[in-house]
Amino acid sequence: MSRWVDLHLHSNCSDGALTPAEVVRKAADAGLVAIAIADHDNVDGIDAALAAGQSCGVEVLPAVELSVVWQGFQDIHLLGYCFDPHHPELCSALAEFREFRAGRNEQIVTRINQRLAAEGRLPIDFAAIRQRAGGTLGRPHIALELIAQGYVRNKDEAFDRYLVPCNVAKRFFPIKEAISLIQRAGGVTSLAHPAYISRDRQVLGQLFDAFVDCGLEGIEVYSNQASNDDIDWFLSEANRRKLLVTGGSDYHGGHQEELVIGGLRGNLRVPYHCVEALRFAAARRQAKGSGSASRS
Repeated sequence: MSRWVDLHLHSNCSDGALTPAEVVRKAADAGLVAIAIADHDNVDGIDAALAAGQSCGVEVLPAVELSVVWQGFQDIHLLGYCFDPHHPELCSALAEFREFRAGRNEQIVTRINQRLAAEGRLPIDFAAIRQRAGGTLGRPHIALELIAQGYVRNKDEAFDRYLVPCNVAKRFFPIKEAISLIQRAGGVTSLAHPAYISRDRQVLGQLFDAFVDCGLEGIEVYSNQASNDDIDWFLSEANRRKLLVTGGSDYHGGHQEELVIGGLRGNLRVPYHCVEALRFAAARRQAKGSGSASRS
């Protein structure tokens, strides 16, 4: 009997719609045997997810998705797995990152309110947005408030009319720093949805090599952002470099969500052996001592 997993999910601790426990229950209902809730720059939901996993019989891997930068490439996403979610250095770095992000989002709301005032509309309330978010606040939460006030019909319109014109530059981890941070916490890393970075395979191949030199251990081969042909190529590139293979739906939840937990392009599924490989790599790192297995 085949066993399937989803190693890229989100909860309301970042920009997802469901609590960690609700995500785990949906995964159980979908028949998955293991998942990872990889919230953006946030590990606050891991303990709740682990507890729910024990209740539902779903294996839960500690995970996080970090926003990183490499030279001219910005907002690359790095997945970390099987680390200690209470590692002091990791928690401190993420708290500092979220503090910066909170200030950035408040500046964005201020700019949006200036635009709304020019349109003769009432301002949106940052406190209400923060309450709606519950966890790590991001631009999608601001979009939801614009929808709730009837100023836009959907998230795409919110971004086109307000969030993009009123944006404030993000802060990113340098990728080598982010990889090292996860490794020192006992975890391993995988490059999230590479199809989003570039459609040029020559460019991606060069990036894979550069990131491996920084210590990268895996590639998210299976994703909804990649075609079946892309997936075959990513798998070949990962195997050629002896990298871990990961995969997931990038499910966020919500009534407008098109993705489903455990569901990828067509009838594609993520096999359980991806979890076994991650667990083995992390155990090997932890046995040798945090960070000692880094190739950087």
